[in-house]
Order: sequence, then C-alpha cells, then structure tokens
Amino acid sequence: MIQHHLILRVVTKLLVGTIIVFALYVQFHGDFSPGGGFQAGVIMAVAFIIYGIVFGLEKVKQVFPAWIVHKMVALGVLIYAGTGVVSMFLGYDYLDYGAFSPHHPTHGQHWGLLIVEFGVGVTVTGVMVAIYYAFAGRPPAISDEDW
Repeated sequence: MIQHHLILRVVTKLLVGTIIVFALYVQFHGDFSPGGGFQAGVIMAVAFIIYGIVFGLEKVKQVFPAWIVHKMVALGVLIYAGTGVVSMFLGYDYLDYGAFSPHHPTHGQHWGLLIVEFGVGVTVTGVMVAIYYAFAGRPPAISDEDW
C-alpha cells in the first residue's frame, strides 16, 4: 500500500468508529424513530467499505474476513426466521410477537421487533460487504497501461 494521504487515513480511522456507533443507534432506536435493521445494516457496511477504499481490500479483509461476512448473511436470516419459528412453537402465528410476552403483548411486540430488526441488520451488513468484496476483488478487464 502506498503510504500517502495521511490526513485521509487518520480521518477515516476516526470516522469508522463514529459510523459504527451511529449504525448501532439506528439499529436499536429504529422502533421509536425512522430507521431499523436495513438502514443500520447499510450504515454499518459503509464503515467497512470506507475503510476498504482508503486502506485497501486486503486490510479490510484482515479486520472483517470474508468468511465472517458470509456467515453473517446466513445468521441474520436464521435470526429473522427463527423468531417466527419460536412464536409458532409457543402456539402463536408465524412472527406474532405477542408470543414473547403473553401477559403483556405490547412488550412482546417490542422484543420481537428488536430481534427481527437485528436479524435484518446482520444480513444487510453481510450482503453489502460481500458485494463490495466481490466488486473490489475482481481483476480489472483492462490494465492501466492499455488505457
């Protein structure tokens, strides 16, 4: 990696942490305001994509390996679908969040939404980073000298 653009590298390191904290805020505050799993997943993925653009694909893969990214895609879907299966095992309809707190269905709705939105966030983060890895990792069709 070429060691230039010191300011860009320092600012990126500062921004990545801030972006991740904001993504977590959007994730866990999404049922009270605009936002939720999809938006938080995209914001979280942006943190890793920016890191990869500035520091290179190999560096970001050291921080966030591709095997973890692929596992996240499946894990998020399992969390989402598993929430519905658990509600069915508890005698309710698929994704009926009242199953999580039968005596106070409003609390169950809150917990169910948090779990499902978390699953969506995990999946979207994994998919977006996997797409970045796929595009950034492919060899160029034409070399720089041929331009």
